[in-house]
Amino acid sequence: MSVDTDDRGEDTQPTRPHRQPEAERIDPPSRRRVLKTVLTATAGSIIPSAIDLNGARTWAGAALQPQGPASGSPRDGAVNAGAMTFETLSAEAERRAAAPYAAPPTELPPALARLDYDGYRHIVFRPSESVPLGRHFSAQLFHRGFLQRKRVALYLQPRGGSAREIPYQSRLFDFGGRLAGQSFPADLGFAGFRLHYAFPETPAWRPTGFQEEFLVFLGASYFRLRAAGQEYGLSARGLAIGTGAPEGEEFPDFAAHWLCEPEPEARSLTVLSLLDSPSVSGAYRFVITPGDPARIAVTAALYPRRPIAQLGLAPLTSMFLYGQNGPGARGAKPFDDFRPQVHDSDGLCVATAADRLWRPLVNGRKQPQISAFAAKPLSGFGLLQRERSFAAYLDVEARQEARPGLWVAPGPEGAFAEGAVQLYEIPSAEEYMDNIVAAFVPAAPVQPGTALQLAYGLTTVGAEPADAMPQPDLARVTTTRFGSAERLRPTEPPNPARRLCVIDFEGPSLPKGADETIAAEVSASAGTLHEPVANVVPQTGGWRIYVEWRPPQTMPAGDVVLRARLVRGTTPLSETWDAIV
Repeated sequence: MSVDTDDRGEDTQPTRPHRQPEAERIDPPSRRRVLKTVLTATAGSIIPSAIDLNGARTWAGAALQPQGPASGSPRDGAVNAGAMTFETLSAEAERRAAAPYAAPPTELPPALARLDYDGYRHIVFRPSESVPLGRHFSAQLFHRGFLQRKRVALYLQPRGGSAREIPYQSRLFDFGGRLAGQSFPADLGFAGFRLHYAFPETPAWRPTGFQEEFLVFLGASYFRLRAAGQEYGLSARGLAIGTGAPEGEEFPDFAAHWLCEPEPEARSLTVLSLLDSPSVSGAYRFVITPGDPARIAVTAALYPRRPIAQLGLAPLTSMFLYGQNGPGARGAKPFDDFRPQVHDSDGLCVATAADRLWRPLVNGRKQPQISAFAAKPLSGFGLLQRERSFAAYLDVEARQEARPGLWVAPGPEGAFAEGAVQLYEIPSAEEYMDNIVAAFVPAAPVQPGTALQLAYGLTTVGAEPADAMPQPDLARVTTTRFGSAERLRPTEPPNPARRLCVIDFEGPSLPKGADETIAAEVSASAGTLHEPVANVVPQTGGWRIYVEWRPPQTMPAGDVVLRARLVRGTTPLSETWDAIV
């Protein structure tokens, strides 16, 4: 993977801002509130990366053959009796894809339909009614109401025998507030669930057998995972369809989940999930291993109902308001806030077998933008929260320094085809809106009649280096800062558009003292770069690149992308910094 800058194609494509689905997530352990603002459609740009990360591998194989009898499918998305396996669920998804789409029920009793945000938050599952799953796991359930209108069928799959639906009972919940004392019909169902786990390192002051929440499935195909000691932050999704497309995004739903009973002493748990939408039906298997890091092995079989031009695989969704350089976009208005930074993720990382790229996130553009990073073969990608210091945020409640990143690693058998990791950045003035999406998008449109089989891993990332990420010897970008180059290198007359770029790197491969063999390798998609310098930073033990960027006489319509990395001769010592200016 080269960092030399080739001709950069910039195509203008209308995009639609990413919106939360109708079944908006309510996040009990976080401070994020319900999104009420809907952005209007606007135009954006697709900017291919000049670094050819080449394409990941998602292959479209022959249609899965049913293994065992397919279950029935009542109109609410439930599945009839029988032991549920991934093969059986795949056959059910294939059968559904051959039939017209039936949306899940959304009708609610008036008292639940009228709930506002605060009223819904008063509905609390009673911990004493938790569903035990072996000795170390349990599940708690989410009530329907407010924006959580869609019915999700929940089942318990015993180690032996048939799956059985978990029945709704009002007594499972403490309604509090205005709903105190009410009960609702037995066919109401649930909105989702969350998993709890008895971490081996549970503090002594916790009661014996204490189990801590670590994973939530709630709203469309969203789920959130955190490691021990972390706070909830970004979300993963089962699938993204048409993100940024002018016709709007489609949000598939997990219509049903099977919680598979583990062995009594097991430290991993399997969940089977049925995904459905107007465009596709699919079967998912999640093998979940909590800890630090937390891991999920994902296997999926997708059956399109119709052609899908833009299918996002292993999508991640996060929030970036402003970071080390404010919003980051050229000319963006700064936020008047006592907090130095506000974000759940601060960058996208994309890796091949030979290189790794770091793209700092940006907010404040006048329109949404899509950046595409071709990757072949793809080793992985993730949205990360690299800034782990409380002093960088100063938010006592949000604890954004403790929020996880998520790393996506395609399976070794070739789960991803040629395509690109696409980054969607949507202007936002509200920290309660998820405005960042990253997903792998296959190069060829997905066609009906052919099963798409996927396998990939999800791993939480905290402090780096992290074992889940490839190229551990490459130093990582720790800070990106811009300032006026006139302060250090004044010109006559002064040119306020000149920018000094300062990039810090840390990693085990970097020497701890001065080394004249280390140089800065830099490039720009427009304008010129001057006097790149690479120096050791004694205070941190890392290294720093200084380089000045001078803009062209006529600025291009899209972003200008700068790249830099540390090298010794032709050998890279760091990942590639890839940032807009």
